[in-house]
Amino acid sequence: MRIAMVGHVEHITLGRVPAVPRAGDIAHLQGPRSFPGGGGGIAFFQLTRSNAEILLYTALGNDEAAAQVRDRVARTAARVFAAQREQPHTRDLVMITPDGERTIVVVGEPLHPVRADPLPWEALASCDAAYFTAEDPAAIAAARAARLLVITARRRPALLRSGVRADVVVGSAVDPREAATLADFPAEQRPSAIVLTEGAAGGAVHTDAGIRRFPAPARRPEGGGAYGAGDSFAGALTYFLAAGVPVLEACTRAGPYGAAVLGALEPLEAQLRLDECQQRNPDSRDL
Repeated sequence: MRIAMVGHVEHITLGRVPAVPRAGDIAHLQGPRSFPGGGGGIAFFQLTRSNAEILLYTALGNDEAAAQVRDRVARTAARVFAAQREQPHTRDLVMITPDGERTIVVVGEPLHPVRADPLPWEALASCDAAYFTAEDPAAIAAARAARLLVITARRRPALLRSGVRADVVVGSAVDPREAATLADFPAEQRPSAIVLTEGAAGGAVHTDAGIRRFPAPARRPEGGGAYGAGDSFAGALTYFLAAGVPVLEACTRAGPYGAAVLGALEPLEAQLRLDECQQRNPDSRDL
C-alpha cells in the first residue's frame, strides 16, 4: 500500500503556560520542546507509523529550523520530496494551558509545495491515497491522480478553485474554518463524504445518503495536550481508507489514534502504530 502526504511540515516549539497571555502580558513557556508538526507534518508522522510506503511532498526553507525538520523527516522510512525555498522556514509557537487546550502562533506563512516545483508528481498516480494540506490548486489536480484523495476542510477554497473532486474532506465541526456541508460544493465537485470531528462527542460522516455518526473512543488519555489530535486522526483515517475500509468504519477505527496524543504533551511521542490492515478492495473508490 502506498500513501502520499502533500503539504506543509512546520517547525514547532511547544510548551505549557498557566493561561493564554492577555494584551501586555509576558508569558513564560514551561518545558519547551521542538519537533516537526503542523497539519501536514503530524498526519505524515502518523502515516509513517504503519506498514504502508509513504511519500512526502513538501517545501523547506533555508535556515536552521528547516534543517531540523529535514533531519527529522529523513529519519523515517518515507520517500521525501522537498522543494527548496529561499526564505526562513515556518515556525509555530504552541501554548498548552492546564485544560490541555492549545493556542498557536504561526510565524511566517506556511511553506507548501506547488505543481511548478520539480518534484516527481507522476508518482502520485501509483498511490492508493493522497492526503492534501497544501494550497496550490494545480497541486490538488496532481494529487487527484491517486486512487483516493483526502483533503483537509481548511483547503476548501483551493479545492473549489482547482475544479477537482475530492473523495473525502475532513475537518472539525467546531472550527468555523473547517465546518462544511455538501451544499458548499457544486454538484460536480461534491465529495463522496465530509468527515467532521467533534472531540469527545465523536463525529459525523455527511454523504448524499444522509448523516451517520461515529463514537468517540471509549478511552481518552488525559494529562497531555490537544495539539495534534485532529491531524493524527486525519492521518489514520487516510490509512484506513487507502486500505479499503468503508468511511464510517474508517472513522471509528481512526478515533483512537487521534485520542492517543491527548495523553502526552508532544504528539509524536504518543502516536500509536497503525494496525496491520488487510486491503479489502484496493481498486475501489466506493466509500
